[in-house]
Amino acid sequence: MAKILVIEDEAAIRRVLVKILSEESDKYEVFEAEDGLVGIEKIKNDDYDLVLCDIKMPKMDGVEVLEAAKKIKPEIPMVMISGHGDLDTAVNTMRLGAFDYISKPPDLNRLLNTVRNALDRKELVVENKMLKKKVSKNYEMIGESDAISDIKNIIEKVAATDARVLITGPNGTGKELVAHWIHQKSDRSKGPMIEVNCAAIPGELIESELFGHVKGAFTSANKDRAGKFEAANGGTIFLDEIGDMSLSAQAKVLRALQENKIQRVGSDKDIKVNVRVVAATNKDLKKEIADNKFREDLYHRLAVILIKVPALNDRREDIPLLVDYFTKKISGEQGSPVKTFSDKAVKQLQQYDWTGNIRELRNVVERLIILGGKEVSEEDVKLFAAK
Repeated sequence: MAKILVIEDEAAIRRVLVKILSEESDKYEVFEAEDGLVGIEKIKNDDYDLVLCDIKMPKMDGVEVLEAAKKIKPEIPMVMISGHGDLDTAVNTMRLGAFDYISKPPDLNRLLNTVRNALDRKELVVENKMLKKKVSKNYEMIGESDAISDIKNIIEKVAATDARVLITGPNGTGKELVAHWIHQKSDRSKGPMIEVNCAAIPGELIESELFGHVKGAFTSANKDRAGKFEAANGGTIFLDEIGDMSLSAQAKVLRALQENKIQRVGSDKDIKVNVRVVAATNKDLKKEIADNKFREDLYHRLAVILIKVPALNDRREDIPLLVDYFTKKISGEQGSPVKTFSDKAVKQLQQYDWTGNIRELRNVVERLIILGGKEVSEEDVKLFAAK
């Protein structure tokens, strides 16, 4: 249940807001604060999903509340309530981090749409924070081969810039790891990193997923919804398998890159975004361009920096390090003692043709940990990892 705090010194308006929100959805739990000081105390002592705050109040005005709240709990979306004479101040609060503002007396549809959008954004921010925690523990680039060392050197040089990066390579090679390293080493690391698997989203939904939509834009669009570009504002968006994106969606991505603006599906309103784009594909985009399946102008916009991730067969010297890493990681996940692999077992693994690349190697290591002896032997590898 979403918890909403209304900070408003005019009791009549406060009661109207509470009544509207309480009657709108049984998923909203609405709380009140009669002035800014009380509101800040409540924000300190409880967790809210959204705060609606009047601008002109005694003791502590809305701007002061906004600044204080952002220091205490920066993730809370703040919607400011402005009287007619407060409009310029309301606009300025957007620069200070307010999600939006609504005017008095509040228009019902405008109020409810703003509340829904703010709660959607909060949900995306929370999901992204959870993702970043997982990323910091689970994403590492393992290897000391020349190819991996070259990639790490490129990342060190490009991460601090806002240059767009196109990552290529076969499936299972770890292209997403490169994208996460770029983000984590950049000045945008405190902002969100939003991943979009373009191949996993049906063509008719990709534009809505990327750019959001307005209520009524299509049959199932029963409310306004922010897209991934808006969720990634101030951070990085990772467009995985971009070679599978439809030509119409490519055109909109190109506009977003050119103008730093997007439009939700069904709307003609421009929304400014500040997003770094990192893309990846397992396809030969130049061939896709020749076949009229990928826009050449988009390719040149994306491929400012090109990083090619090698197949595992091209970096076999990294297999011992990868086996050791996966063994410790998988054993930790399963709560089992860490097994060792004999030298001959590792050499046997180095001889295989790894068509599934690192993803396949991880699966094989897990299988050997479960089925092999206390020390995984060459015979175990031949028996359980046979190609």
